[in-house]
Amino acid sequence: MQFLLAFIVGIPLVGAVAALLPAPPGLKGSGPDQAVLRHGVTVTGAVLVAAIVLAAGFDHDHPSKMQATTDISWIPALDVRIHLGIDGISLPLLVLTALLTFLCALYSYFKLPAGPSPKAFVALLLVLESGTLATFAVLDLLLFFLAFEMVLIPMYFLIARWGGAQRQAAAWKFILYTLLGSVVMLLGLLLVGLKSGTFDMVALATDNGRGLTTSVQVIAVLAIGIGLAVKTPMWPLHSWLPDAHTAAPTVGSVLLAGVLLKMGTYGFVRILLPITPDGMHTFAPYLAAFAVVGIIYGSLACLALVRPGSKGDLKRLIAYSSVGHMGFVLLGIASMTPTGVNGALFANIAHGLITGLLFFLVGAVKDRYGTADLDTLSGATGAALYGRAPRLGGLLAFAAVASLGLPGLAGFWGEMLALFGSFDPADGLSRPAFLTFMSIAAFGTLLTAAYMLMVVRRVCMGEKREEPQLADIQTYEFAAWTPLVALTVLAGLWPAVLLGLTDPAVQKLLAGGKS
Repeated sequence: MQFLLAFIVGIPLVGAVAALLPAPPGLKGSGPDQAVLRHGVTVTGAVLVAAIVLAAGFDHDHPSKMQATTDISWIPALDVRIHLGIDGISLPLLVLTALLTFLCALYSYFKLPAGPSPKAFVALLLVLESGTLATFAVLDLLLFFLAFEMVLIPMYFLIARWGGAQRQAAAWKFILYTLLGSVVMLLGLLLVGLKSGTFDMVALATDNGRGLTTSVQVIAVLAIGIGLAVKTPMWPLHSWLPDAHTAAPTVGSVLLAGVLLKMGTYGFVRILLPITPDGMHTFAPYLAAFAVVGIIYGSLACLALVRPGSKGDLKRLIAYSSVGHMGFVLLGIASMTPTGVNGALFANIAHGLITGLLFFLVGAVKDRYGTADLDTLSGATGAALYGRAPRLGGLLAFAAVASLGLPGLAGFWGEMLALFGSFDPADGLSRPAFLTFMSIAAFGTLLTAAYMLMVVRRVCMGEKREEPQLADIQTYEFAAWTPLVALTVLAGLWPAVLLGLTDPAVQKLLAGGKS
């Protein structure tokens, strides 16, 4: 298990270096481009298999215990250690990252976005995977920061070199926002480490803030929280996200929404809740307020984009919907209760599955129509996907109703538990305030249903015009999307699969390291 986790984190980096080397004789296939794309599928597939084996070997009877740990001294002068480990909080995110990256590599093998060398594309994809996996596996504050930053450069180049219109501006906006947030976050991490005398996240969580004064905790939460909120993204620090999603290639959007946004909310749960509880208690009402504003703002932005005549872009609409969905995650965290935090972690996974599927589908629609503009797609009578490409239309409708939180699908449980957490927040938090936040967020679910159903009506329905049939779902698309559909249904019908992992770990986390 110890070797397996180190393998999962490190092998994508080795694969990225190998992708830039000439293909060995006999493995070139029909050409070097095909060879390097096959290499990407092989490496990400090996990581996914290793992640599944790790999950199978995980001690499910003790999910609150750190498992598969590695603890090696790295910089003795600063007491920085190469400390890896997983528990019930990080394991689902690790498997989700491995799955989505493999599906993106598989999709790209058949549908590579237009751009420079495939070698660079595969290498960047693997570096991105390694950084994301490391973020969920490391247990040292400085290593967390390095892994957190490691994903920025590959995502910048994926947007800037393989993206669509306005890709340079979107890539610069992405890198500047996230880097500025990260600088502030680093100061907060250093403050915690130097004041407490250690950067070890397990030791800090067990101490539960007792070694830090309240004023230090408040400053640390403000500094670290800004960096995490930018990556989440929390309103009003979200404005880089719609541009990045609109310009990014399909696989870039899938990974950005599916795993990169989760790094921010994971930091809130792993670092701020257990290490600076007093500081979080101070800022929890403000975090909840920003969260519900984001829920309403994201929904209203989507309603404006889907309105006929607004020239709204479908990818941009899904990006704004992410602002709203991640608002529910932040609301659950702000409640500081086991129910709310479990809901936040569940909503994280559900959003990764559903929004990843949505971006795959929107990319497929754009490939077939040549545009993602809703007015162009729907025309006078609707794009009529049900009639022209029935399987694609049916799958888009499925993803839309999953995103709006239909009971029985994954999107329902996380949002419901986040609302329950707000109904009865942690001791010391204002219950009337959180009941108000809960009511506003519940209204946001109605707005989400409104814009998602309008998307289905405008894109999927309409009169069947005298136009050639569109290509329906291809074999490679079916292979890339089926796991996301199956897991969305599984998590919706059997939420205990996830909650059984996260709940004991969350209970221990909020109790200051005591099971």
